[in-house]
Amino acid sequence: MKQSSASENAYLSAPINWYPGHMTKARRTMEEDLKLVDMILEIRDARIPASSLNPDIAELGKNKRRIILLNKADLADEAATERWMEALSRQNAAAVAADSRSTAGMKNIRRLLDQVSEEKAKKDRARGILNRPARIMVAGIPNVGKSTLINSLAGKASAKTGDKPGVTRGNQWIRLGKGLELLDTPGILWPKFEDPSVGIRLALTGSINDDILPAEDVAAEGIVLMRRRYPKALEEKYGALPEDPHEALEAIAMLRKLLKKGGEPDTEKAASRFLDDLRKGRLGRVTLEEPSA
Repeated sequence: MKQSSASENAYLSAPINWYPGHMTKARRTMEEDLKLVDMILEIRDARIPASSLNPDIAELGKNKRRIILLNKADLADEAATERWMEALSRQNAAAVAADSRSTAGMKNIRRLLDQVSEEKAKKDRARGILNRPARIMVAGIPNVGKSTLINSLAGKASAKTGDKPGVTRGNQWIRLGKGLELLDTPGILWPKFEDPSVGIRLALTGSINDDILPAEDVAAEGIVLMRRRYPKALEEKYGALPEDPHEALEAIAMLRKLLKKGGEPDTEKAASRFLDDLRKGRLGRVTLEEPSA
């Protein structure tokens, strides 16, 4: 899958080194918990299906059955999501796209999970052993909607939710009827983004904390990316912007009356406004990367 483009990282070109201490612990815990589960439900962000793939999860779970959920599909470009689903199917990956906040979107996921439970029960009966519930680990990077997904499936607020990465710090078991148990795990990232454009996309969608990278540089990269992929949406929201992305932030600040004392444009506030608009779908449904040919 294509994860980078040389033109996407003009402002953030160096490898991004960071790794909060709690993620090291979470990775070790996940490695141990994998011994307890029958399958992994891997959650990715439908707007960045490649960049939200954690290679550590893929490596740790390589011997486990896996279903990939492209979550937040309501915020992603529908045609692009279809292309991603086709690409995943060519890799023989079981995948489904959904919005974890939608009741309708949860039906397909629940159907898949129930199928896993029924298959396990059938195998256990054939072997003459006492059946236990199918145990499924819900895993993914921060802020892709794992806890919201579990709450939707359970029909109640069983797991903590939040709009900032890293809300779920400890593992939680949630039972869904007699035949299913879900393990909610903290979102984990990998220690170093060798490809800066991956870190940029994660920052644009809110999967890494906003204090990791300068907001103005992230927003500038987002403007460049939006201008290339969805220029009409960008213009409809903010009007004609200067070619230089930092000058574009000044224009957004003036348009939204985000000014410092003396009437100077506050580009930091403009960057935050742009990122909020992008993340919450106010720029329309966008997908920030494509599967490779």
